[in-house]
Amino acid sequence: MALSAVSLFIFSACSKSSLTGPQEPGQTTLATEKQVAVASTTPVGTVIYTSNGYKLTFTNNAGNFDDATRQKFVDMYFSIYPTLLNRFYTGASKQVTFVIDPSYNGVAYTSGTTVTYSAAWMANHPQDVDVLTHEVMHIVQAYTGGTPGWLTEGIADYVRYKYGVNNGPAGWSLPAWSSSQSYTDAYRVTARFLVWLERHVRATIVDDLNTALRNKTYSANTWNQLTGKSVDQLWADYSNNPAL
Repeated sequence: MALSAVSLFIFSACSKSSLTGPQEPGQTTLATEKQVAVASTTPVGTVIYTSNGYKLTFTNNAGNFDDATRQKFVDMYFSIYPTLLNRFYTGASKQVTFVIDPSYNGVAYTSGTTVTYSAAWMANHPQDVDVLTHEVMHIVQAYTGGTPGWLTEGIADYVRYKYGVNNGPAGWSLPAWSSSQSYTDAYRVTARFLVWLERHVRATIVDDLNTALRNKTYSANTWNQLTGKSVDQLWADYSNNPAL
């Protein structure tokens, strides 16, 4: 994404009204890479980016948050998020908020259309920018009612594996199979199982599971309907020949 194609609005404060209301005096619209670089030196505040119908509200509550990481987040949002919508759910919101939180001790979490990132985690793991790829998939998913958490997280890590831009330098990869694992382990373990199923059993398995979860038609029998086998049988097949 060319930065010059993105419109930005800068806010000196992070009040809720400033994020949703009309343009305030002093807000600046930027159109060139040089101007973007100058604007991004503001240590704390909110910036709104818009491009091709997508909007990102970026609130930085950490004065020492790395500017290169901020720019990477912005670029990734406008390149990865539309791709996920086009594949998994075109009706997902095109207005997303990122919050950099210096008081949050985890890694990142998603609530509604807001993703909160730990300032400390990103400072200590600057290569781990694909936490964004995982988290924005949760915005696309927005599953409700009876959804297995292990499958939700497994699909999100499958997406990180497929669409991540910096997994290698971050030291992130799918784990090798081991007998101690279960498909219900979630995250990378489940993601690897899904990749194996996609390659060896049903090419559309992740898309089909996503549709069933979204439509609230998912059940244990969904695996049989899609593949002719139960998930336990599929895991046994995977365990017998786990090579991707």
